[in-house]
Amino acid sequence: MGISGFADLPLHTGHVPPWLYSRMVKLSGLIVELLINEHGIRETIRLFSNPIFFQAFNNIIGMDWDSSGSTTITTAALKESLAKEDVGIKVVGGKGVYALN
Repeated sequence: MGISGFADLPLHTGHVPPWLYSRMVKLSGLIVELLINEHGIRETIRLFSNPIFFQAFNNIIGMDWDSSGSTTITTAALKESLAKEDVGIKVVGGKGVYALN
């Protein structure tokens, strides 16, 4: 028998502070580089496809666990950090019009 349920998460307004976002970019890049070195590209991609892992990663780099926009902000931070390095993975997406770049 599986476990099921739901979570009622509030929609937050505002933005991630720039000082926090810059730290999220740096930390996410370092963690992904470590994951690739330890587990390879294929396993790293598999890990990020797991929503529980993605949420945990989101929390580790500094987002609140119940913050709205956590997926878009985390994706944007990953995209920005990995654009600076050639680690074999590129990220698309992000938040709003910035997702188009």
